[in-house]
Amino acid sequence: MTIDVRRESVVTVSSFPSAARRHDIDPLELYASAIDTSDYVARITPQVRRLVPEVGRLLDVGAGGGQLGAALQDRVLPWTAIEPSPTMRARLARLHTPPHIVPEGWEEAGVAASAHDTVLAATMPALFDHPERFLARCRIWARHTVIWVVPAHAGPRGLCFAGCLPSEWHREDETPGLDIVMRGLGPASRPDAMAFAGWTFSGIVQDLPKLSAYLADRLGWSASDGRRAALAAHLAAQAVPDASGVRLNIPRRSAVLVWGNS
Repeated sequence: MTIDVRRESVVTVSSFPSAARRHDIDPLELYASAIDTSDYVARITPQVRRLVPEVGRLLDVGAGGGQLGAALQDRVLPWTAIEPSPTMRARLARLHTPPHIVPEGWEEAGVAASAHDTVLAATMPALFDHPERFLARCRIWARHTVIWVVPAHAGPRGLCFAGCLPSEWHREDETPGLDIVMRGLGPASRPDAMAFAGWTFSGIVQDLPKLSAYLADRLGWSASDGRRAALAAHLAAQAVPDASGVRLNIPRRSAVLVWGNS
């Protein structure tokens, strides 16, 4: 079911505000809150556990909100998260079993070699920008296993909710992240095992006009750009009613890559 913008006053196009007033939305929090309400962890976790039955001491690199790491970590063992964002570190600290937090990026992080059994990295820039170098660092940190989770679908990877928009609007590279990662790895660095999981990026939006204005701002559209109204209508047509607002759903597919350290 989608919302008909001609009849639903809660999300009528006329209710969308002028772009002259910018909106403060933290892109990391926007993404993390959508992961909270998605089936990402429920779909990815079984595939990881099938390939890596024993995680042991976990190091989550670029942990973000820590949702996947929290699901995988062994509750009787301490775990560690490398996370440079203060917003995401605050989220990590609120987890039921919070990790030890290293407040740095992966290149600066002072983590001892082989201090963790498993190193996890999920959908972070280093996977695409420096796959070979990042894998070497992960292998130094891991006593037994390295796990990467990367997008395996064709679609945008940058702007959150860009998957709701036509490609001519967001103009992002839609090459599957897996293809980029595999191209950046030499023959000797290919993963030992791989699995795939389909899931749905499902974000609950309490203020759809605010999100629409934010996306238009991020796309660099001026306050008078006629595409703003089209974007508002496009989002409203996809929105599904939810008790907390509306829900925007984007089908996704991820690959779980695993390396073993002998």
